[in-house]
Amino acid sequence: MAGSNGTNEDESSLTYQQIFKLDIDVGFSTKTAVAVLTSLFFCFVNCVMFFALKSKRIFQETPRYILFGHMLMNDSVLLLVTTIMYTVALCFLPIPRSVCTLLVFISHCTFRNAPLTLALMSLERYVAICFPLRHCNIATPKRTGIAIGIIWFLSSINFVTDIIFVLVVDHSYLAGIIFCTLEKLFLFKWQLDKYQAFDVLYFVSVAVIIIFTYISIMITARSVSSDKDSAKKALKTVLLHLIQLGLCLTSFLYTIIERTLYMMTGSNSSLFINLRYLNYLIVLILPRCLSPLIYGMRDEAVWPLFKYFFCYRSGKVKPTVNVH
Repeated sequence: MAGSNGTNEDESSLTYQQIFKLDIDVGFSTKTAVAVLTSLFFCFVNCVMFFALKSKRIFQETPRYILFGHMLMNDSVLLLVTTIMYTVALCFLPIPRSVCTLLVFISHCTFRNAPLTLALMSLERYVAICFPLRHCNIATPKRTGIAIGIIWFLSSINFVTDIIFVLVVDHSYLAGIIFCTLEKLFLFKWQLDKYQAFDVLYFVSVAVIIIFTYISIMITARSVSSDKDSAKKALKTVLLHLIQLGLCLTSFLYTIIERTLYMMTGSNSSLFINLRYLNYLIVLILPRCLSPLIYGMRDEAVWPLFKYFFCYRSGKVKPTVNVH
C-alpha cells in the first residue's frame, strides 16, 4: 500500500502526526464539547421535525414531505458520523480499518445524498406546477421510495467499487489499525482524483436540474393566469433548494480549505488547529444544521407542528395540517 501511494500516504501521516498530537487541555475540551453538543442539538431538532412529519398520515403520503423526512434523517446521520470521525481525529485515536471504512462509507453516502435529494424535491415541485393534472400519477409515494433507493445507489456506487477493487488487490485490506482519513482508504492516487471528479459531477448535475426547474416554474407562473399563488410558492421553494445546494457546496469545499490552511500555516500547528476547528464548525457543520431547519421554518404545515412537539406539547390545541 505504501509503495503504490507512497507520497500521498507519507504526507497524510506526517500531517496528522504533527497536527493532532496535542495535550488535552481546557481549551481543547471546550472546543470539542461545543462541536459535539452543536451537532447533537441539531440532530435532536431534526428528529423532532421528523417526528412531527410522522405524526400526520398526510405527510407520510405526500411525496414532498417523504423527501423532506429523508433529508432530515440523512443530515442527522451525517452530523453524527462526522462528529464521531472529527472527535477521533482530534484525539489522534487509531481505529480498525474496517470500522474506518464503515464510517467513511456512511459519511460518503449521506454527504452525496443531500444534493441528490434536493434535485428530486425540485423535480417534484416542477411536476406539480408544470404538469398539475399528471402530478398525482407521476409523484406517488411508491415512486418516491424507489427514487430514494436510486439516490442511495448513485451515492454509494463510487465508494463501493473502490472498496471492491482494493479488496481484490489486497485481500488483507480491512485488517490492521489506522488513523482514519479518506486518503488512508485508497491504494492509488487516481482513486482520490476519481472520487473528487464524481463529486464535481454530482454537484454540477444537481445545479443544472435545480436551475432548470426554477426557470421552468418561473415561465409557467408568468404564463398561467390561474393558481399563480401555488406557482409562486413553488418558485420560492426551488429557489430555497438552490440556496441549500449552496450550503452543501460549502461543505464540499471543507477538504480544500483545510489543505489550504495547512499550507498557509506551515508548522504552526496551534494556529492550524484553531483554524481547522472554525472550518469544521462553520463550513461543515453549520450548513448541515441550518438547511433542514430553514426548509421546515418556511413550511406552513410543518412549522406549527414542530413548535408544538419541540415545546413538549405545551400548546393547548394541537395544530391542524393544511397541505397545499
